[in-house]
Amino acid sequence: MPKRKAEAIWNGDLKGGKGTMKFGSGAYEGAYSFASRFENGKGTNPEELIGAAHAGCFSMALSAALAEQGYSPKSVETHAEVNLDLSGDGPSIAEITLNTTASIPDIGDDDFQKIAEDAKNNCPVSKALAGPKIILKAKLK
Repeated sequence: MPKRKAEAIWNGDLKGGKGTMKFGSGAYEGAYSFASRFENGKGTNPEELIGAAHAGCFSMALSAALAEQGYSPKSVETHAEVNLDLSGDGPSIAEITLNTTASIPDIGDDDFQKIAEDAKNNCPVSKALAGPKIILKAKLK
């Protein structure tokens, strides 16, 4: 599998600075700032991008798991809510809620819930958010 890449550039101090984030594929590039992350300012933020990644990964994982169990999903729609907790020892992602609605013919709720829970636990982004090894390669210009 190829490595996926993204980049962020930040200029200035935390509150007065601003930056951009972009995907290596070129599919997205957007501005972010203190206000877009910790207030209601215009632009994106890391948590929003994590939410998009998690929603996309989970929707695909659920669709695959349903197919493996013999179901034919028509659609899986997931909205992620990423809770940035600003209390305690600094900002942290305290919780992510995946709100999913799916259209799957001939499935009961018990089977759907079991398969959805398994997909939540096993999608690669869920696994990554559980604590991957993070390698830092830092250098000065």
